[in-house]
Amino acid sequence: MAYDGVIEDVKTAIALGEPTRIPVFALSEEFDVKWYGKWDYETVCQDGDKIAEVWIAAIEEFDYDWAWVQVDDCFEFEPLGVGCPGEGDILRATQDHLECTRPGLDSWRLFDPLTAGRVPEKLKAIRKIREHFGNTVLVQGAAAAPYSCVGLACGLTETMMLAMTDRALLDDMCAFFVEQQYRFIKAQVDAGAHAIWLGDCNAYSSMISIDQYRDVAFPSCKELVDHCKQDFGTIFHLHNSETKVPYLLEEAKLGVDIISAGPDADIAAVKEAMTGTCCFSGNLDPIEVLMRGTPEQVAAETERIMQTCKPGGGYVFNTGEMNPRDTPAENMHAMIQTAKRLA
Repeated sequence: MAYDGVIEDVKTAIALGEPTRIPVFALSEEFDVKWYGKWDYETVCQDGDKIAEVWIAAIEEFDYDWAWVQVDDCFEFEPLGVGCPGEGDILRATQDHLECTRPGLDSWRLFDPLTAGRVPEKLKAIRKIREHFGNTVLVQGAAAAPYSCVGLACGLTETMMLAMTDRALLDDMCAFFVEQQYRFIKAQVDAGAHAIWLGDCNAYSSMISIDQYRDVAFPSCKELVDHCKQDFGTIFHLHNSETKVPYLLEEAKLGVDIISAGPDADIAAVKEAMTGTCCFSGNLDPIEVLMRGTPEQVAAETERIMQTCKPGGGYVFNTGEMNPRDTPAENMHAMIQTAKRLA
């Protein structure tokens, strides 16, 4: 069950030490809502009380060492006027993007996360989960990194083209999101989040070259991380769903605390590269193993990953990507129980 030393164990892993127990996480929220069975996802994502109720129940049932209050990718874009449809158990996604022009940017306005859109409901959920568990689980909010923000707000194709056609506009859009995301992250930390899941999947190696990553995505992300760490010292857990070691090593230069390895990464190669460099998490495959495997296969793969990554510290266990809602509950139990046994 949730335990008093989890925050210290996370901090020890971040410091590249060997924690008393390796924290065990899972990107489980879609699964958790389906498992709980009381409401569909679209109903839950609009209501902080329901988010907290589902997350608390799932943590107590499956024994996660964190509360991952990511929920969906749309909270910081709806107040800007981006269309974010969702239906039933289909998560909201950005659509009806903003105009990708200088006049379009000039019309954007920073919003107050304490009052805008669904953000207050997310903050309510963070507060309620933190009040329930205190420091016995790591409460982790979430925000998109600036480059990915531009892609989510304006469309991925348009954003990638800007890097070639109007670099100054792209940089200014990223600068807008440095300031907006700073406010969004601060509100979550003030609500009780111990850490922030920082998503930058539009900067994944299948999207841009490593030189492009260094040039267009890295600078604004580092500015945001530096600004937040200087002012309120939050823990940053970066997720690009990255699988390639050279990119992971570039991400480590951001000054984030934990880097998530995607499910297709060679976890032994990641372990070798990241040892002594940056704490990392990952990377059980949520589809081929967790959803489609047997409990015995899930347990065996969990054990392989733990035995590979545990020696020497600097590691926390996690899945490599979102766990599908149709994952069998017995597979989730098999993963968490095996990881805890080896932790």
